Amino acid sequence: MLTFAFCLKFMKRGLYILLVSVLLISCSDFQKTLKSEDTAAKFEMATELYDAGKWSKSFRLCEQILQKYRGKPQAEKLTYMHAMCSYHLGDYYIASYHLDKFTDIYPQSEKAEEAAFLSAKGYYFNSPVYSKEQKETVEAIEKLQLFVNVYPNSKYLAEANALIKELDFKLEKKAFEIAMQYNLIGGYSGDYGAAIKSFNNMLLEFPGSTLRSEVFYYRFDSAYKLAILSVDYLKEKRLKDALAYYNALEKAYPNSEHMEDARIQKQELEQELNTFTTKS
Repeated sequence: MLTFAFCLKFMKRGLYILLVSVLLISCSDFQKTLKSEDTAAKFEMATELYDAGKWSKSFRLCEQILQKYRGKPQAEKLTYMHAMCSYHLGDYYIASYHLDKFTDIYPQSEKAEEAAFLSAKGYYFNSPVYSKEQKETVEAIEKLQLFVNVYPNSKYLAEANALIKELDFKLEKKAFEIAMQYNLIGGYSGDYGAAIKSFNNMLLEFPGSTLRSEVFYYRFDSAYKLAILSVDYLKEKRLKDALAYYNALEKAYPNSEHMEDARIQKQELEQELNTFTTKS
């Protein structure tokens, strides 16, 4: 008498064989269709594979017949599937290119809004980490902002704005990092002056930055170091400039975590300035 365990093992084996057989047949059908000259069959299978989430295979079929359907009723759907396969496969440079092309050719399509958003989102995915060059980040912000302007009532509006905010912060971090590099290099090479200029530029470019309090302190810190290390004929003016930056910090962020250090630095600046006053 067959045991339950044996029957279960037999059933699992049978299902496995059946699954393998189906996959082999499916692969065989795909290869057969891929090599055929039947564009209608390719369109039908490309659609089936797309609906099943088999993006790579669907893309290969779409690639073969895209030009052959140009100007025909099926062209809109085929162009959309072709672009979306690239998007789902994570090839965002190509996907954004084809999605832009889709919206240019079919601006009245019911898929145009989605395509425009996903094209912009593709640029977002291509944005590198903040420590690298940010050309793609700027492009992504421009594309997302363009989408927001064209589709102000879009269901994707909240997500688009969130992505813009995230990318903006990446640019802020990049600008802050550059200014901090000048601050850390310092010395007599004039890098403290470059740091002050960079922090000032950052305040102008990102007035609502979440790093604003840090910028105020490190701008003062850079001015403090520049003044303390300055040659005598420039020192008095730089001491006064540094104290002005301290006053701006204290007024804007009196509870900054850096205020204790800043007050110590301020006292040193005042002592140095008193030395100049006494000499005169």
